[in-house]
Amino acid sequence: MAQPIDAREPGRIRTMWRIFQMTRKQDRLALPLMIGAAILPIVLAIVLALVVAPGDVLFTILWIVSGVLIGLMLLMLTLTWRAEKLAFSQIEGKPGAVGAVLSNGLRGSWQSSEMPVAVNTKTQDAVYRAVGRPGIVLIAEGPTARTERLVQDEQRKIKRIVPNVPVHVLRIGPDSEIPLRRLTRRMRGLKRTLTRAEVVAVGNRLSSLGGMQMPIPKGIDPRRMRAGRPR
Repeated sequence: MAQPIDAREPGRIRTMWRIFQMTRKQDRLALPLMIGAAILPIVLAIVLALVVAPGDVLFTILWIVSGVLIGLMLLMLTLTWRAEKLAFSQIEGKPGAVGAVLSNGLRGSWQSSEMPVAVNTKTQDAVYRAVGRPGIVLIAEGPTARTERLVQDEQRKIKRIVPNVPVHVLRIGPDSEIPLRRLTRRMRGLKRTLTRAEVVAVGNRLSSLGGMQMPIPKGIDPRRMRAGRPR
């Protein structure tokens, strides 16, 4: 009995092709890197097969097949890497970039939102809040001099509600040391001090503070620009 055709497969392939075309047009290094990532394992497999077992056809074929599979995997990883780098470069420095990353880049027990908890409507500088095992993380989006007041106001509010919970401040802006693409990695690298149950309790208490109700401009979602896995 013939197996039903997966209707999702053409859509996935078209998505991969669209990502490749967009990345190739805007990133000149993407195509050479992808070709190199695909060919290098095959060449190495052939060389190793000839050195280790010269004249053994079956062994050589197995090594070549392994090289092809590894090459396909590296090709897709390279495409994902370059596509994500391109996406981050397109939204970095734009209002709402931090919110887009937080809403899609954090997993596990983290609680966050794409909406900021404080915004300067004139400059569009903003402060975002996330709660996780390390405690509370405030992310300032904008120059330090302009966001410092917003951060201090949020710290005072938090201390009134949960005075014993650690508060970390990270900054994303023209004068910060953290690039946007490394924000979630930096957050996950903070020292863990809360249990999962405490994260939920702190999040519930902070919900009483509310947040901004006004929408802010959103950028491209870099976490959705992922290529599928080779089959």
